[in-house]
Parts: sequence; structure tokens; C-alpha cells
Amino acid sequence: MTTVTIYTDGGCIGNPGPGGWAAVLLYGEHRKELSGRFQATTNNRMELRAAIEGLNALKRPCPVELYTDSSYLRDGITKWVHGWQRNGWRTAGKKPVKNQDLWQELLRAAARHEPAGGVAWQWVKGHADNDLNALADELANTAARSVTDADPEDAA
Repeated sequence: MTTVTIYTDGGCIGNPGPGGWAAVLLYGEHRKELSGRFQATTNNRMELRAAIEGLNALKRPCPVELYTDSSYLRDGITKWVHGWQRNGWRTAGKKPVKNQDLWQELLRAAARHEPAGGVAWQWVKGHADNDLNALADELANTAARSVTDADPEDAA
């Protein structure tokens, strides 16, 4: 089974503020670009949403390499989330985990791909000569700049 590669990014104009997310999916010779926008959100919520939407866009379970320039996303999903779950979605400082709704959604999206080999979470330096990371950044920024009053809010 061929691995699907996904580059994700999310951001806001102001934080919080209008936000956008993007995912670039690569499978063999095929490339698909996805993006979305929200009125009132945060950078971290858009980073999470980009990964969720990218994973959920895949029609069947497959091995995935997901690249992000967000340490929050990568460290959260690879280091922190299982402790949060054990602690009843509380941090080590006993405070509620921010963005719990999206972390739970991301866990479900990633779990769909476990039977096929799961998701390998890769960190890539942002704004550093990686064409696909730069494309995801451009798509997310374009989405954030195009927010209208008709778009939903994404504040938890």
C-alpha cells in the first residue's frame, strides 16, 4: 500500500481572529489541495483542523506521513495527548486541556489509519525552503484573508 503524504498548516490574522487551514495531499502522481476558513479562532485550532481535515479526506485507511510546522500539533499528538486522556483531559497542572474537542477529533481521524500502518507525524521547519509547506501556508493564509461574516466561528 502506497503511503499518502500530507502537508498541513493553519493560521490566523490576529490570534484569536479570522483563521484558515490547509492540507496538501500527495498520493503517487496525484495532488489534492484543501482549505477552509473560520471567523473567530486561534492559530492552534487551525493547525489541528488542518490535520483533521487532511486525514478525513482520505477515502480508506492507509499509511500516512503528515508534515506540520506546528510543534504544538506534533508534540501534542505524539507526547502529550495520552497523558491528557489518562488525566481526564487535564494538564499536568490540573487545568482543562485547551482545544480538547479538536484533539479528540484528531485522535479519531488518526485511528482510522491505524490498520494500514497509522500516521507518522513529522515536523518541518516553517518558512524554510520546503515548497509543499510553503504551499500549505499560502493556502491557509489565503483562506484566512477571505473570511466573511457568513463563515462559522471555531472557538471552543
